[in-house]
Amino acid sequence: MRNLIKSPLIMVGVFLLLVGWVNAQGKFTSKTATMTIEGTSTMHDWHMKSSAADISAMIETDASGKVTGIKSMSFTMAAKSLKSGKDEMKKNAYKALKTEQNPNITASLKKADITAKDAKTYAVKSTINLTIAGKTLEVPLDVTLVKISDSSFSIKGSKSLKMTSFEMKPPSFMMGAVKTGDEITIKFDLTLNQ
Repeated sequence: MRNLIKSPLIMVGVFLLLVGWVNAQGKFTSKTATMTIEGTSTMHDWHMKSSAADISAMIETDASGKVTGIKSMSFTMAAKSLKSGKDEMKKNAYKALKTEQNPNITASLKKADITAKDAKTYAVKSTINLTIAGKTLEVPLDVTLVKISDSSFSIKGSKSLKMTSFEMKPPSFMMGAVKTGDEITIKFDLTLNQ
């Protein structure tokens, strides 16, 4: 009789553990993200913006809902989704990005360390594999992760990079009279939903 009582209790315990494990990690996705690339030139500052991207992440939480880790993350954005108000700027940027041979800008998570700032806000120090213009580099990236709800997170951050690091030639305009600087800043703001 004792064994019969123990067996269902063990099964209930295992079931609760499995339910807890399933709730402890979830896949979050988004088809939109606000991404801006900002730079300088010999004439004026410039920027290009996109709101289209394909993002997915596995975010881990504990029983209380506190974020404990990011298991994986992938990001893909069509380089030609970046738009500028000036056609010449857009054309030269696409040439620098080598969009014909390398249509996408991609990123994947290599590792992430998370520190809670408060009950909903987390500082994430990560390393990503970032591919721009066909060149992949390992890049450190600090972002802010905010828990909006159990099924929604926002991620914001920015990163300064050099175009030449990705074997890109900084674009020039007006037959070379206007030249862009090598350094660019990528800013992003996205919301992931389960």
